[in-house]
Amino acid sequence: MAATYYADPAEAESFAAALLRAGGGLPQDEAQLMAKCLVQADLRGVDTHGLARLQQYMTRVKDGLINPTPKLEFEEKTPVAAHLDGQNAFGFIVATKAMADAVRRAETYGIGIVTANHSNHFGMAATYVQQALEKGMISLVFTNSAKQMPPFGGVETLLGISPFAAGAPSENEVPFILDMAPSVVAKGKIRKAARRGESIPLGWAYDKDGKPTTDAEVALNGSMAPIGGPKGSGIAILMDIMSGVLGGAAFGGEVGDQYKETRPQNVGHTFIAIKPGTFVDPATFRERMDTLVQRVHNVRPAEGFDRVLFPGEPEYLLSVKRRREGLAFADAERKMFEQLQAEFGVKPLRLSETPLNLTNGQ
Repeated sequence: MAATYYADPAEAESFAAALLRAGGGLPQDEAQLMAKCLVQADLRGVDTHGLARLQQYMTRVKDGLINPTPKLEFEEKTPVAAHLDGQNAFGFIVATKAMADAVRRAETYGIGIVTANHSNHFGMAATYVQQALEKGMISLVFTNSAKQMPPFGGVETLLGISPFAAGAPSENEVPFILDMAPSVVAKGKIRKAARRGESIPLGWAYDKDGKPTTDAEVALNGSMAPIGGPKGSGIAILMDIMSGVLGGAAFGGEVGDQYKETRPQNVGHTFIAIKPGTFVDPATFRERMDTLVQRVHNVRPAEGFDRVLFPGEPEYLLSVKRRREGLAFADAERKMFEQLQAEFGVKPLRLSETPLNLTNGQ
């Protein structure tokens, strides 16, 4: 059985921030912000978008392919809309600032929308939904990515597998958080399988000739399978429209591949924040959301299920567990952390071979 190592989330965040400062050249506050985003992904079980990506991010910035010190300024379009040129910064920084501005506009005008271009991969899309939820906002998050999936009926890759995310706050129940890729699985799961020498289930991806494969390495050089055939393909095209076409970023197969190409990605994002109080009393909205959650919970479970969960609830429950037991990493990640620590001279990340017993689980 493969070994699992556990890390205190707070220590993991400090470790990532120290690396981003030492090897990435990020200012203290932005290094901490990006580290927090990575840990949020690991807490929610989106391990493909957490600290496991550190080495690849560090390589990009070290090679001059990411700008660690941008001077980000918003271009006013209307009182409710703005655009942000990301100046080839880390997507985490661009996205966090853009969502904060969309929320600020929504607080005054009921809705705010911010587009961004010249950005990079921004990690877990739910990160920015959570950011809006903290301000009591409904939100929509769009982004695009390098071509990894053919349009329905095709063989050649053209579309990204960018996640679409949305959220809505509740009062006492879990909030609604949807974070889904238009592909059957996120590409990161295939990268993780390849890194660990594992096979992948049939139906996740195709080889370069469009034939299904269970070989993770072959899949990395092939294409991803869309979820629901034409439905997943249509969602991927929508993401390109809302992120690339609308905001002036790359689109239609033009986004740079951060793993295979030594050029800026020019990823596009769009963030929409909506103030529920514009339409209904905020407390009433959250109470009605609680009712919706409870009605979903009260549906009789199908065979093979213990209970019916609300979108975002499995990730929330895992985050509670991981705040208590620690973030879980495989041996491949342990070796990567040790290599990065030695290369950049930062304090090592403490790892335990048994679950921790932390007191900050919620």
